[in-house]
Amino acid sequence: MRVLVTGGAGYIGSVVIEALLDAGHDVVAFDDLSTGHRDAVVAPARLVEGDLLDARAVTAALRTHRIEAVVHMAARSLVGDSVADPAGYYRANVTAGLTLLEAVRAAEVGRLVFSSSAAVYGEPASQPIDEGDPPLPKNPYGDTKLAFERALRWYHTAYRLRSTSLRYFNAAGATGRSGERHARETHLVPLVLQAAAGTREAITIYGDDYPTPDGTCLRDYVHVSDLALAHVQALDALARVDGAEVYNLGLGGAGTSVREVIDVARRVTGREIAVRVAPRRRGDPARLVASTERIRLALGWAPRHPALEEIVESAWRWMRGSRDMGGARRTPQPPHAPRPE
Repeated sequence: MRVLVTGGAGYIGSVVIEALLDAGHDVVAFDDLSTGHRDAVVAPARLVEGDLLDARAVTAALRTHRIEAVVHMAARSLVGDSVADPAGYYRANVTAGLTLLEAVRAAEVGRLVFSSSAAVYGEPASQPIDEGDPPLPKNPYGDTKLAFERALRWYHTAYRLRSTSLRYFNAAGATGRSGERHARETHLVPLVLQAAAGTREAITIYGDDYPTPDGTCLRDYVHVSDLALAHVQALDALARVDGAEVYNLGLGGAGTSVREVIDVARRVTGREIAVRVAPRRRGDPARLVASTERIRLALGWAPRHPALEEIVESAWRWMRGSRDMGGARRTPQPPHAPRPE
């Protein structure tokens, strides 16, 4: 199948492209490279540099490459930034998303997989979080993701666009080629590993008095390659299922605490990691963990790398292979080839 991946030069997008290529798909990345990296797009996938707000450019990419399905991952995704700049987030995540949907209609593309977020739930009272729980986003970022999900439901009703929205919890880890490299890192696993590498002085734990086993927040971490596999399976299912589906994407279970991530990173790296404790941040729930029963039953998805040690070790291995220990730049790798199972 010929697949367009918006945001394909980003961290998760590049890994999704690897998984699509492994599954035999023909892939084109569409990215403005504002936060992505040109060398992250795995050959033989092709890169089209463009802005999703440019309707002509998007439509041209879909038609020129005879695209049959879209994986939509391009978005702004920092919660704090969304509160400071809601206009920018609605423009990037909703206006640009609707521009994409209109281009998809014009090019008669019938399938779309959407990179959504657990941020649509806000701070749910019950855990683990089920897809049937009411979405009550607490910030503009989560609200923009929910707005696009709702648009997808109406586009299916009116135009028969088949779609699946995957509500990510916490993606982490790396493949042999692709890992996290953000200009401003906000994710716990790479921050902890930067502290282990000596490029960051200490890790701040925001609150150690939560009602959890060790007092720190619990989150749901899923290996990025398992997350990518879910996109491939969701895309395949759209050939059989006519609807606008929504699935949580995490590991479920009891969740992993901030201290547990730090302790695992110490074992994996063999290095000390300095920690300081600060007051709680406003709006941080004690626990955010997914119920994954729906995606397991509907798509047959099951994580291949469920152990936190494996997630952290893969990220550490990737970081140590980068040109600097912060993981900001990556040494170019050979062209992509299918990996043996």
